[in-house]
Amino acid sequence: MTPSPPEPGTDTAPGAGADRRISRKSLLRAAVAAGAAVPLLATGTAALARDAGSQGRTLTPTPSCDDGDDPTPEQMEGPYFKPNSPRRTSLVTAGTPGTRLTVSGYVFGRNCVPLPGVLLDFWQADTAGAYDTAGYTLRGHQFTNASGVFVLQTIVPGLYPGRTRHIHVKAQAPGRPVLTTQLYFPGEPRNGTDALFDPVLLMTVRDAGGGKEATFDFVLDVLGDPTDPPTDPPGGTWAPGRSYTPGDRVTHGGTGYVCLQAHTSIAGWEPPNVPALWRRD
Repeated sequence: MTPSPPEPGTDTAPGAGADRRISRKSLLRAAVAAGAAVPLLATGTAALARDAGSQGRTLTPTPSCDDGDDPTPEQMEGPYFKPNSPRRTSLVTAGTPGTRLTVSGYVFGRNCVPLPGVLLDFWQADTAGAYDTAGYTLRGHQFTNASGVFVLQTIVPGLYPGRTRHIHVKAQAPGRPVLTTQLYFPGEPRNGTDALFDPVLLMTVRDAGGGKEATFDFVLDVLGDPTDPPTDPPGGTWAPGRSYTPGDRVTHGGTGYVCLQAHTSIAGWEPPNVPALWRRD
């Protein structure tokens, strides 16, 4: 894993009080504003919490990860969790009804070091508010990549009696306890009447080309260690702008691939499109 940025000095982040030190997450955002290489969404744009600087506006992270901050709060599992979900980063097919939604973000430890190899298991209702209890529709798990990043392709979940819109997730760093929680959507009328709703778990959401893009950064109750080796899958999810070497393993569209030639990935060179670079695992 890439070492974390140096410990901050006494400088303050924009808009922060004079006694507030820059966190590692603030440094990541500053790197975006300066044009440094960062993980990208499938659309080729940076995830929301990390592109605020380039958009000329400030977006508050949810939750904020300043060094020593509290972990993401737990929430109940609910009655619809199923173990053994398939490993995939997209929960939708061409025929899946509903508004397309891309959720992305980092997983940090308490000290704001991004965590690689974190297991994230997502499940949710369909656009009509129903869960698939017979199969694994709108269910799937993935791992954060070497930079602690995840990207999920899904739909905006529907409503059902007693609940506001939400997405369930379990997050587990290698060898550590499981965090079970839920993610929520801003501006939902039922947020005020759902007894489980927690504003700390609100995603940042915006419209994007007929669908929506959202971001959320998890903070797990572990101390990240830059020397910790990543766990399976070592290559994480394929993304443009990354350097790959022979033997690297990635997933794309729910399928695993092995790198055949060293290269820097670009949009259009997705594994299924370039058999000279990638072999199906």
